[in-house]
Amino acid sequence: MLERTPKHRILILGGSGFLGESLYKELCQYFKTYATYFTEHSRHLKNKHFIHYDMGIDELYPILKTLRPTIIISAIRGPFIQQVYAHECLVDYTQHHNCRIIFLSSANVFDAYSKFPSFENDKTLSNSIYGHFKIKIETMLMRMPVEKWVITRLPMVFGMQSPKIIDLKEHLKNDIPIEVFPNLIMNITTDKNLTQQIHYIINQDLHGIFHLGSKDLVHHDYFYKDLLTAVHHPRGKIKYVYTTNDERYLAVLPKDNKLPDHLYMTAQEFLEDFEIQ
Repeated sequence: MLERTPKHRILILGGSGFLGESLYKELCQYFKTYATYFTEHSRHLKNKHFIHYDMGIDELYPILKTLRPTIIISAIRGPFIQQVYAHECLVDYTQHHNCRIIFLSSANVFDAYSKFPSFENDKTLSNSIYGHFKIKIETMLMRMPVEKWVITRLPMVFGMQSPKIIDLKEHLKNDIPIEVFPNLIMNITTDKNLTQQIHYIINQDLHGIFHLGSKDLVHHDYFYKDLLTAVHHPRGKIKYVYTTNDERYLAVLPKDNKLPDHLYMTAQEFLEDFEIQ
């Protein structure tokens, strides 16, 4: 029987990061998948599908020309100026080849708004440097034909090996109070949920803007209290930080580009699953 040829060749920029590595593990079983890494680890050196890439030194175009990806997933981190240059290269390559970009953006593109959760076609506006940077990349992509790009806006991302959980455990280990924001209403996602959603977007050849947050909204302080219980530290120290007297939202919800319902989770489901692990 002839071996089936994978439909796509995927390149993940930032494959040594938390989300990039999770995406690689999910997609490499189904597609010809490559990834770049910056921080060296033995598992990357041994894997011939991982390519070293330093945004401050290396040119990206030779990697693209060699691998000829049909999908590029941008999960890269680093200095904003270098990221802008890298994405300019990605846009130029994508416009001239059979390729599209999936960009991991952020709920922070809406952080200047506070009274409501945000939907896909709401106007972006940010008060933060990080949010401004994400808007700049989004705008760059949206100048291309819509079938050439996917923008996924993410809320806070959690998972067993996520930076937020690692930071939480370090605070508990060193008896440092954990900062919570009582007036912040948010939603969340996990690496596991996100990779399944992006896998579906690739399989279905979808394009446009997707909000990949949990179905429910939670208060930041209540969520962290439940999280402390899940990690068996219900009496962990908490520091309340009040940035405003009013409730404010930093949440991205789907409205126009909805995925199947089973691909969305709730914050409570994450906490229950986390507690079992």
